[in-house]
Amino acid sequence: MFSRFYPGEYLDSTYEIEFDRLYQEGYRGVIFDIDNTLVPHGMPADERAKALFAHLKELGYQSVLLSNNKEPRVKMFHEVVKVQYIFKAKKPSVRNYLKAMELMHTNKDNTLFVGDQIFTDIYGANRAGIRTILVKPIHPKEEIQIVLKRYLEKIVLFFYRKSLKRNES
Repeated sequence: MFSRFYPGEYLDSTYEIEFDRLYQEGYRGVIFDIDNTLVPHGMPADERAKALFAHLKELGYQSVLLSNNKEPRVKMFHEVVKVQYIFKAKKPSVRNYLKAMELMHTNKDNTLFVGDQIFTDIYGANRAGIRTILVKPIHPKEEIQIVLKRYLEKIVLFFYRKSLKRNES
């Protein structure tokens, strides 16, 4: 019932993802949400984000920022990390996930998506057929509509964890 919302992986932070290993596995593109995935909501790119994107470029990855925010917010982040971006993405609509892959010259088999929200980020990427990595939000301060969705996400995550335990048995 909830499986369409389940991430491929669920980690504490974007900054613990093993991008080197994933590159060896054949992944060549990474689509990122920004707020609470890479930095706290509304914040500019920090040193960790700059280092991450520099490392991804060294490895040979293409990256795109995919955000439901307006352009000034996304452009502010882009100007520091220097990767392509799509604003007002209307996630979970599949259209801009496909556009991001087109910009990176990748496909669903060699593209990853990293985000912090199940009902927009993960659901949209799953619908596009992309491998998903859900990360815990960086900061607890969020807009009210996101706070409300977090309660529903807890239900999905309960069943996700239960399914993982079942598969381990």
